[in-house]
Amino acid sequence: MSNTKQLDLIIWGSTGFTGQLVSEYINKKYSNTGLKWGIAGRNKEKVSVVAKRLNVEEKRIFIADCNDLESLIKLTSKTKVICTTVGPYAKLGTNLIEACVKTNTNYCDITGETQWIRKMIDKYHSKAKENKIKIINSCGFDSIPSDMGVFYSQKNLFEKTGKYANKINMRVAGAKGGISGGTYNSLSNVLEEARVDKEVRKTLTNPYGLNPIDKQNGPEKADLQSVIFDKVSNSWIAPFVMAGINTKIVRRSHALIDFKYGSDFSYDEATLSGRGVLGQVKGYLSLIPIFLATRKKGSYIKNIVDYILPKSGEGPSEKTRISGYYNLRFYLTQQDKIYLSKVIGDMDPGYGSTSKMLAESAVCLALDKTPETYGILTPSVALGDPLLKRLQENAGLTFIFD
Repeated sequence: MSNTKQLDLIIWGSTGFTGQLVSEYINKKYSNTGLKWGIAGRNKEKVSVVAKRLNVEEKRIFIADCNDLESLIKLTSKTKVICTTVGPYAKLGTNLIEACVKTNTNYCDITGETQWIRKMIDKYHSKAKENKIKIINSCGFDSIPSDMGVFYSQKNLFEKTGKYANKINMRVAGAKGGISGGTYNSLSNVLEEARVDKEVRKTLTNPYGLNPIDKQNGPEKADLQSVIFDKVSNSWIAPFVMAGINTKIVRRSHALIDFKYGSDFSYDEATLSGRGVLGQVKGYLSLIPIFLATRKKGSYIKNIVDYILPKSGEGPSEKTRISGYYNLRFYLTQQDKIYLSKVIGDMDPGYGSTSKMLAESAVCLALDKTPETYGILTPSVALGDPLLKRLQENAGLTFIFD
């Protein structure tokens, strides 16, 4: 990385809901540590308000426009790392990736937009790898707990037994939190693109949609779409709304490490709904929000949901964020024996925890000695053990291997 970069880290989108949370976290955690960081956005007046509240100096404030590539090149040339919360990424993120590739700047985001990640891989992975920079997608609730959970689980199982699990089933045992307008808009945009673009639909429905083109074979099937009884967890399970991105990130990680867990390794995700008739009923009830949120744009139901849910820039209250949590269980099958590990988060998954995970990913990328892997990567492949350490020490995540 060039020594001419004046800053370690710039937060792009610092005036948005999640961007402000990331900026506040960095300010509180790292202002007196020597980390050289700044904030950036499109609107100077709004950025200045955030800067004043956080005592950010004028020289660490930057203005750019996601539709102006030259302004983004100028921005990225000033820092080692860009940490971005500006979505929907499919509409607003491509120029920033291009600017990072042109200026040899590392990058991390919180996108869950599978179709856009696929396009970025096809367009920029080779050049980013050649330039020895890391472009890391999905550094929030989608998909750090899943990706780092598998990384942690396999590492500990190998240390214990000398072998890896050939199958991992992740089950959401509990979660509580709110949703922001930005996340909802991104989800809506993904679904709308899928309705009009056959290639987008193919990426979303292909279990290996984010794997390298020549590494898209294996035992995986489509993500769970119904309520079934799960013998591994001995519980009824229902679809998990984030499985569509998380499973593909985990599988890309596995492909990028040359299928270290075996060519027959499989991974899936679902939500635990309980045992007995009550558990089955609870599973079916959990499908209702997914059904409502995924209706066609312009439909009567979709218009109602759009009206009720938060708008862009809005999100859950501080009380909701602090009182939130998530508890993920990883069932590791090694031949006929099952082991269990857990990932537990101390705040609401989408915002309280996501903002901390993204911030720590950015700081890890800026300051730590990370694996010598480059290109468009996943959190575990790009950052590995240094990120695992930061998540446990700073970001409120607890990893447990039983």
